[in-house]
Amino acid sequence: MARKYYIIGITDDAELELSSAVLKIIAENKVFSGGLRHHQLVEKFLPLGATWIDITVPLDGVFDAYKEHKEIVVFASGDPLFFGFAGTVQRRDPEAIIEVFPTFNSLQLLAHRSLLPYEGMRTLSLTGRPWKRFEQALIEGEPLLGVLTDRNKTPNAIAQRMLDYGYNNYRMIVGENLGNALERVAEYSIEEVAQRSFSMPNCLILKQTHPRHRPLGIPESDFALLDGRAKMITKMPIRLLSLAALDLRSHQTLWDVGFCTGSVSIEAKLQFPHLEIISFEQREAGRALMETNTRRFGTPGITAVIGDFMKMDLAGYPRPDAVFIGGHGGQLVSMIQRIDSYLTEGGVIVFNSVSPESREAFYEGAESCKWHIVSSQRITLDEHNPITILKAVKP
Repeated sequence: MARKYYIIGITDDAELELSSAVLKIIAENKVFSGGLRHHQLVEKFLPLGATWIDITVPLDGVFDAYKEHKEIVVFASGDPLFFGFAGTVQRRDPEAIIEVFPTFNSLQLLAHRSLLPYEGMRTLSLTGRPWKRFEQALIEGEPLLGVLTDRNKTPNAIAQRMLDYGYNNYRMIVGENLGNALERVAEYSIEEVAQRSFSMPNCLILKQTHPRHRPLGIPESDFALLDGRAKMITKMPIRLLSLAALDLRSHQTLWDVGFCTGSVSIEAKLQFPHLEIISFEQREAGRALMETNTRRFGTPGITAVIGDFMKMDLAGYPRPDAVFIGGHGGQLVSMIQRIDSYLTEGGVIVFNSVSPESREAFYEGAESCKWHIVSSQRITLDEHNPITILKAVKP
């Protein structure tokens, strides 16, 4: 029999008021659940003899306790369907019958306190989540961004990360303890927030002051180079043609093998910020180059891995559905065979050949893995030697 959940969104107001419909549900039930703060806020409304199940992590024990009951009244913060507990119930108990009674979520409250029209605001959560969606929004130049925080990704930690990558083109509104007597709302520069601390719980809204330049094609002279050697970088036109061949808009994870200066990874992240990019380089100098260049061009979130690609353990990295080979150390055939064991079905690989020998090695490696060569473009740029852009697809 499906379990019934009444999920009731509440504010953090000590003088909490509940609707008559919610009061009726409380009066007709015996089993209740929520966090410690929720229990303190609603305890005065609960019937005598009520059972309370604390929501604590890990959640396995919580849902094991729920299995003992047919109906449960759950109290949650704000709108339970906005990065909230209702979504958790849907994932954990897919057969559940759910009735939701929402109130304003914290970002709505913060917008109201700031008299800020928010119909175009992009919202995301960093509560127990990685930086990826936040960084994507920054690179895409989102003009109005609402962010849920946690005890690690605090407003000052967020501000510092923004400054590290040159995103000081925002003002930040921070709301602390929204809905209770300790509430505080104020607006700051990103530099000011990086130097402050804020009480929990809090959330924030970022307002763009001006767009940050996002080039399509970065001149190679703008990059920090390996020992200042301009020849050790994929030239801009070749780089853009290689990214076009990879068709990255329809892919999720890119491996850049032999990144050197990081130019291909950085260009890919700027144009396709949804990508998960894992970049490999054997030379230790690549670590500092990637750090310098990602900060210079505002591309956080690229994972740089230093070491011998042919010997390192690759199992801990997300499997790629797109691969660019920027360097192979004379081991192209065996490198392709190693990549094949991780590349997803339908995955694409692009290699820029500068010699007949490397072109033949790519064909040999692709044939040994039963990949299909789908395109070959021969390009001559200025006075440089011709380059053949080779693309293969794993069936």
